[in-house]
Amino acid sequence: MDPIELSLFASRLAAACDEMGAVLRRSALSPNIRERLDFSCALFSADGFLAAQAAHIPVHLGSMAFAMGDLVRRRDWRPDDALVFNDPFLGGTHLPDVTLVAPVFVDDTLVGFVANRAHHADIGADAPGSMPLSTTLEEEGVLIPPLPYAEVDALLSRLANPARTRGDLAAQASANRAGARRVSALAARMGVAEFADALHALDAYGARAAGSALAALPAGRFTFTDLLDDDGAGTLDLPVAVEITIAAGRITVDFAGTAPQCRGNLNCPLPVTAAAIWYAFRCLMPDGVPACHGAFASIEIRAPEGSLVNARRPAAVAAGNVETSQRIVDAVLGALAQAAPERICAAAQGTMNNVALGSRGSAPWDYYETLGGGLGAHAHGPGLSAVQAHMTNTLNTPAEVLELELPLRIREHAVRRGSGGAGLHGGGDGLVREIEFLAPATVTLLTERRRRGPWGLAGGSDGAPGVNQLNGDLLPGKCCIAADGGDRLRVETPGGGGWGRVL
Repeated sequence: MDPIELSLFASRLAAACDEMGAVLRRSALSPNIRERLDFSCALFSADGFLAAQAAHIPVHLGSMAFAMGDLVRRRDWRPDDALVFNDPFLGGTHLPDVTLVAPVFVDDTLVGFVANRAHHADIGADAPGSMPLSTTLEEEGVLIPPLPYAEVDALLSRLANPARTRGDLAAQASANRAGARRVSALAARMGVAEFADALHALDAYGARAAGSALAALPAGRFTFTDLLDDDGAGTLDLPVAVEITIAAGRITVDFAGTAPQCRGNLNCPLPVTAAAIWYAFRCLMPDGVPACHGAFASIEIRAPEGSLVNARRPAAVAAGNVETSQRIVDAVLGALAQAAPERICAAAQGTMNNVALGSRGSAPWDYYETLGGGLGAHAHGPGLSAVQAHMTNTLNTPAEVLELELPLRIREHAVRRGSGGAGLHGGGDGLVREIEFLAPATVTLLTERRRRGPWGLAGGSDGAPGVNQLNGDLLPGKCCIAADGGDRLRVETPGGGGWGRVL
């Protein structure tokens, strides 16, 4: 295609994804989707290859891109089909992330797929917030194998608040319909064959542009090992070991030496691991490289089956998606820092600081949020403070919304001054979030970087570890506790690592 036409085509696809996100945000019921924007939207070719995405959540988008091809090839699609699933071992991430996929047809020809994934605070786990301190997948809630959207209603009876979840799923279905209308109109206007040719041209361009950017990395073998604090079930210091080999235009990322899958819920399905790797390498590509299948075609992933980064069913996976994915990024960036020290930042906070709250009383409620922290400093400046890092890209729930909808009060929401690592360039500071309970509730925390802080680079100091407290008493990084009315939960998130020695 003509370069200008190809650029316009890519922009039209990305705009369709943005419109899907706008529809989902404006029609969802739960604050986790409506306010925190814990969702992602993407378009795929008729073969299930990533064609475009909105700037949503990397762990959602990368895992969908990795697994969609296998998913769509398992069935014969018809124009009015819609598929829903959350099975982590069949293309999902963890059970709260529910995915809706729909085909796009022009007349009788399949031209592509629209998909979105959103995090539901209630997916049927016994612990409110559906992020339990689990040891098996069964404990984490309702498992939805890929099935027609019309059949999902029968599973909602196991939820504490099925009406809200039903409304959020309807919002997801509406988002897909909006995307399908845009894509089908574009394909019809271009012509089906021309549309398919344009997708192939975009993919080929993505491969060339990504290959050119990654060719700047020196050939060699680069290794790094980072540690997860604990799995919440008694195992400490779980290594995530990576070896990156760069040679002849190919990149191999090998996790030999990584811990075996654990009893707790830090286990990762392979699509989540792929998402973290792709994200790390995407950070080394210019903005103009399209987010498509071809951009990652030169990266080979080797993850031992039965390991923390390629777990087998029925491993618990609730925190693998949110915590282990962050550590995979840290390990990959740690290895790449040896190859390109001027281009890699020190470690960011390395956790999503998951807070799940709720009650199973006469008026059940569920709430879930992740909290920002410090980003790592780099050769060109300091890290950002109090922002979401790497594999997530959500907002905080505004205090006004939280206090209007739930029996909670925000007592403090502030930057955690001085928590970033020192250096020539300082790491970003974490934040402080203190919540007062106005009624009894159950609290589950799944947090990392509580035993050691995010690492610095080039002589910079580590960032401060995070701290969890209830009424001033220290809490473990992973725990499930009962809170009474008047109790206060305080989470201080980690600061980012510093870069360079102070001169």
